[in-house]
Amino acid sequence: MTAPRPYALLAEVTYRCPLHCPYCSNPLQQGSGSELTSAEWARVLEEAAALGVLQVGFSGGEPLARHDLGEVIAAARAAGLFTNVLTSGVGLMATRLAELRSSGLDSIQLSLQADETNLADSIAGTRAHLIKLDAARLIKEAGLPLSLNVVLHRQNLDRLPQILSLAEELGAQRLELANTQYYGWALKNRAHLLPTKSQVDTARAVAEAAQKRLAGRMDVFYVLPDYYETRPKPCLAGWGRRYLTVNPLGDVLPCPTAFSIPDLALPNVRQHSLQWIWTESEAFNRFRGTAWMPEPCQSCDRREIDFGGCRCQAALLLGDATATDPVCTLSPRHQVVDDIVSSLQDPAPVPTWEMRAF
Repeated sequence: MTAPRPYALLAEVTYRCPLHCPYCSNPLQQGSGSELTSAEWARVLEEAAALGVLQVGFSGGEPLARHDLGEVIAAARAAGLFTNVLTSGVGLMATRLAELRSSGLDSIQLSLQADETNLADSIAGTRAHLIKLDAARLIKEAGLPLSLNVVLHRQNLDRLPQILSLAEELGAQRLELANTQYYGWALKNRAHLLPTKSQVDTARAVAEAAQKRLAGRMDVFYVLPDYYETRPKPCLAGWGRRYLTVNPLGDVLPCPTAFSIPDLALPNVRQHSLQWIWTESEAFNRFRGTAWMPEPCQSCDRREIDFGGCRCQAALLLGDATATDPVCTLSPRHQVVDDIVSSLQDPAPVPTWEMRAF
């Protein structure tokens, strides 16, 4: 099989983070080893550009925890890549922002936990909301495009109208409303994060109305909630088709949560070139295309639309990464998802988050 061209790289430059969000995307077990150096990142970025990658997002953890982030951004700019930093905003002072801009930073995506201080801080596990608002204003004053990201779940979904109002007030050009995906820490905290069907239906209507009302002023991107859909979403446009992730230790993943598949051996940029990893490694080829699919995916007319859904979700919920994503109502094991949804407690219990300190 000829490997398609990748378009975007997610560079997770550190696992360190000042927040303690209950849906954190960091793996439960982070492995051993040292973070890639700025020189190693420069090589990875050059190799990514040679593969055809056009843009890189620097995330973590919190990428601002890397004192050499400016050097890494400069390396990306030298490789001809569009650069974006995905940040909590903690540590984004005016002088730091000026340094990153002079290094070649093109845009920033700022995360928010909610619109209201007490709720936002309780979700973040620390006092950060007012810091984030200051960071948003600094970004606007610097003339950079402001993109906001809010992870939606049971604790904040009812405040979606207020979240939209805050995004407008801050002058965001893009707002990503991302319903929680249940991997890693989010899976461990699912009982307190999974919203009710009523919440989901109301939020969808609010988001769709905002998309129409704000068209031309703010791009509102709404990530659908998996457990309430009848068909699964494709894994980042299909496994190993458009995206790749490099974690702080140099492991390369077809999607940011591929560590959820226990028997998937992740290649590392310290042992292999990015081109070899993308084109030849077992990790990137295992679920690439459609030949691997079981029934009913193999004979489904959506097999090149959703590519069987999420491999990590199948592994976590069914113990089998090759199975049809159980979110799909055509899956013979869809009842697993129905049982999870039906187990929701109403009213919601006071959350007691399970989270490690980073």
